[in-house]
Amino acid sequence: MQTHARAPVSRRRFLALSAAGAAAGAASLGGCALQVSTGVSSSGETVTMMVKADDLSPDLVKQAKKDTGVTIERVDYDITKLIAMLTSGSPPDLVRGVGAVDAAYFAARDVMQELDEYFAASSVLRLDDLDPVNDLWRYDGKVQGKGPRYGMAKDFSQDSMFWFNTAAFDKRNVSYPSETEPVTFDAWLDDARRLAQRSKGQTTVFGGSYNGLVKLTLMATMTASAGGSLFSDDFSRVDFTTPEARKALAWYIDYCGFRVGPSPVLPDPNGWDGPTYQAGRLAMSNSGYWMGGMIGTDKKLAQVSRLAPAPVFAGGPRISACQGGTGLWMPRKAKNKDAAWRVFEWFFGEAPAKARASSGWGIPTLKSLRPLMPAKEEYQKRTLRAQENELRHFSVVSLSPYISGDAFEALFNQVATPAMKGEMSVDSLAGHLNSTINQQLKRGKEQVG
Repeated sequence: MQTHARAPVSRRRFLALSAAGAAAGAASLGGCALQVSTGVSSSGETVTMMVKADDLSPDLVKQAKKDTGVTIERVDYDITKLIAMLTSGSPPDLVRGVGAVDAAYFAARDVMQELDEYFAASSVLRLDDLDPVNDLWRYDGKVQGKGPRYGMAKDFSQDSMFWFNTAAFDKRNVSYPSETEPVTFDAWLDDARRLAQRSKGQTTVFGGSYNGLVKLTLMATMTASAGGSLFSDDFSRVDFTTPEARKALAWYIDYCGFRVGPSPVLPDPNGWDGPTYQAGRLAMSNSGYWMGGMIGTDKKLAQVSRLAPAPVFAGGPRISACQGGTGLWMPRKAKNKDAAWRVFEWFFGEAPAKARASSGWGIPTLKSLRPLMPAKEEYQKRTLRAQENELRHFSVVSLSPYISGDAFEALFNQVATPAMKGEMSVDSLAGHLNSTINQQLKRGKEQVG
């Protein structure tokens, strides 16, 4: 099912990506013999996968050879190396990516292979079995979530949902959030302030963590929760001065200023919420269902942990997006597309997918694998009920293809740090962010052409 080839992409299209760094991974690519491939010949071939060291274990490489007949050659994910391989016309056959921030960005630069014909012919990855989260990997040239499919998520979480530790709430005599009805952002922040513990001017227990996966997805999702859009209709500009974007920005600056949780001005020494929550030094974490895989390894922690819906702004819509959707995509100039698709099917629909679904480290992206989600223990059943209720409120929040997640993150943190320290007003910050980020968006749009 080889498709038409095009000339190698120019380095000009990746200028911004090279300078600022492309969006990197969020969650790792982890692990039935369901149906087998639909006639794509691949046995005896070799497929190169550019993934991170813990994305694909040696055992999985061996299992792939046994199950598919394809030899996988793993290459360490490195954005600089990826750009060089793409511009030279000799890319890997499959590349890891984060659907929310990577799909539109790379598709707009014409380096991704459309996969619709492969999906249409597959009995493993059937279109009617795909969870809507896979729409993160679609882009129609203007809007993310529509048009051709360029990849697929291995699993996902609704990343604005948050875990909370009932023991921490009991200690501070704070009422538990509902596991079915969302609290407001203001109520969440009030709870975080009451739950935070300090000693000698230092925060010893964080009341709550609310940073999203990257600032790009956080700000876009929160603005949507306020009833607006961070971007203009053509995604060429941001506007933090609209009432909805300003509301989201003001809330996050308050969160940072109150020093109730990790932020650019109060870093978590562990680097992410997991170890801090596990150590009892974090009362709430907006990590979504995904972190349940770690929580479940500690039965005592699991007994006191609850999963709650994504917060809302008073009067705003109920938005519960996926800010990640980590998976794989196929470069347009890949040399072994049919063999790569066979590995793609195996990874997302067969043995590795079954193992991931059973682990609790994310929601499977094939609806047929949902019954494998952990539901034996009472705490697992409770978590699953909360998650299933939240799935009704899932939506794709489209992002601009003209800026990478890393570039937005660097610019946002640089410009916003004075405001986080109380040295700049939110209104002044909104103007500065518009000026700085829109310059980057303008350059990105020029490079896409």
